[in-house]
Amino acid sequence: MKRILMLMSLCALLYQTGCEKKEEAKEEETKFVVTSPIRKDTTIIREYVSQVRAISHIELRALEKGYLQKIFVDEGQYIKKGQPMFQIMPMLYEAEKQKAQAEANFAEIEYKNTKALADSNIVSKNELSLAKAKWDKAKAELSLAQVHLGFTDIRAPFNGIMDHFQVRLGSLVSEGDLLTTLSDNSQMWVYFNVPEAEYLNYKTNSTAENMLKVNLKMANHQIFDYPGVVKTIEADFNNETGNIAFRATFPNPKGLLRHGETGNILMEIPLKDALIIPQKASYEVLEKKYVFVVDKNNVVHSREIEIEAEMPDLYIIKNGLKATDKIILEGIRKVTDDDKIEYEFEAPEKVLPSLKVYVE
Repeated sequence: MKRILMLMSLCALLYQTGCEKKEEAKEEETKFVVTSPIRKDTTIIREYVSQVRAISHIELRALEKGYLQKIFVDEGQYIKKGQPMFQIMPMLYEAEKQKAQAEANFAEIEYKNTKALADSNIVSKNELSLAKAKWDKAKAELSLAQVHLGFTDIRAPFNGIMDHFQVRLGSLVSEGDLLTTLSDNSQMWVYFNVPEAEYLNYKTNSTAENMLKVNLKMANHQIFDYPGVVKTIEADFNNETGNIAFRATFPNPKGLLRHGETGNILMEIPLKDALIIPQKASYEVLEKKYVFVVDKNNVVHSREIEIEAEMPDLYIIKNGLKATDKIILEGIRKVTDDDKIEYEFEAPEKVLPSLKVYVE
């Protein structure tokens, strides 16, 4: 009899414990936190894929045919304006210059003799004019020979960094052959494409005195130390993409940036009356975003939303919500469509600071 009573007591205890657990679970299920979207003026960071270019990047080509006799520089070397770089064998052009010099000297002597005779009325003025023309022609040919000789001595047109050689010492080069390239990396031009709507916002809010400043995120995801300024915009939109190209100028005092690099431009975009919700109030199904909206009868309905922009812990809503809607903030995994719930409402002004997000 005692054993039966003990079993009955144990069953009653287990039943009571089970009921208490169910009651606790039920209480937990009803603890929902609800908030609303908030309208705020804010600023978001847009990223644009960009190409980095040197402000001057040129090809150095041979201007005369001949053997590459000397190379005065090395690949990757920083060189200064006027510094010798290459020399093409100048002997032929040196000989042509000497020949032209001799002919110019002869023509000069002939002109002076003819002038003396013309001054004494021994020869006609026409003969003097002919002698003068011969001398002028000889001087022009001498100048041309000097130019050709100068083409064999290739010097840096500006301060810059050498690229790799396209020829080697002793190579036979023809007129127009590529020798190397030279980049002036003191400043860098960074090109990126901007959609039409953002272009219009930029033109509305910018002036010549208040040019847009941007930052560059490099390929290693580090932010370049020096901000850039948008100084130039292309004339036409790309009809296929609806974008227009911007060009930002960045100082490069340490020479870190090189021609041909890639990165992302980070541009601050002001948004007026943006509709903002916490990211954790949303969930995703098949790459679409949803929130649970609570109606006036406390019934939950899922609703698809369209995201205009993303910030740390926040979404800027483009479509799907109004500022007066109530959305579930805590407990979205505990409800399904058409559930009736009880909740505590937290004002969005209180919710946002707890997310450690700064909204202007």
